Amino acid sequence: MDKRLYRSKTNRTIAGVCGGIGEYFNIDPTIVRLLWIGFCLAGGAGIIFYIAALIIIPEE
Repeated sequence: MDKRLYRSKTNRTIAGVCGGIGEYFNIDPTIVRLLWIGFCLAGGAGIIFYIAALIIIPEE
């Protein structure tokens, strides 16, 4: 089976990026969201990476 990374349509808070990453790695998307918030608070790099992921990762 070909496993692909997509932005989630069902498990989304803003744009489905964290939900899609959580589904891809088979972990709870809440953990991904908390890590992403940590990156945002630690210098703001998380915001840039989120926008990049939003543009690069296709929707499901």
